[in-house]
Amino acid sequence: MTDMLVKLYNLPERRHPQPADTVVRRALAPERAAVVPWVREHFGPGWAAECDTAFGRLPVSCFIALAANKLAGFCVYDGTARGMLGPIGVAAPYQRRGLGRELLLSALAAMRAVGYAYAVVGWVASEAFFRRVAGATPIPGSDPGPYAGIIPPPAE
Repeated sequence: MTDMLVKLYNLPERRHPQPADTVVRRALAPERAAVVPWVREHFGPGWAAECDTAFGRLPVSCFIALAANKLAGFCVYDGTARGMLGPIGVAAPYQRRGLGRELLLSALAAMRAVGYAYAVVGWVASEAFFRRVAGATPIPGSDPGPYAGIIPPPAE
C-alpha cells in the first residue's frame, strides 16, 4: 500500500448535503470510552490505537459519523504522525451513504484550519476513493513509510 498526498489549500467544494438521519462531527473527549472500543471491534487494535492517540490531541483529532444516533464511522488525523490522516472507516451496514466522504472532508478541513498545507493519507487501501473525494495523488516510494518495522498488536 502507498501513501497519498492531499493539497489542503485546494480542497474540493462540499457540494453534497450530509446523508439523511446522520451527523458527522468532531468527537468529544468524553466519547473516547465509547469510540475507541467501537473502532477496535470493527477495525482492529491497530486502528483503535491511532484513534486513542487522536483523543489525546487538543482539539481532539477524531471525527465520528452517527447514523440514527449510533456510531457508524470515524476518521482521525495526527494519530501516527503530525500531518497524517487516517485511519478512516465506516462500518459495513453504513457504507455507500456518503459518510466516508463527509468524514474525510471534515478531517481535511480541520487540518487546513489549524495551518496544515498538505495532508499525507497513510497506507491507502482505496486510492480511487481518496483521488475522487480529495484529489489525492500517490507518493512514490512511500510503502511502508512511517510504518516500517512496526510492532504488530498482540493477537486478541
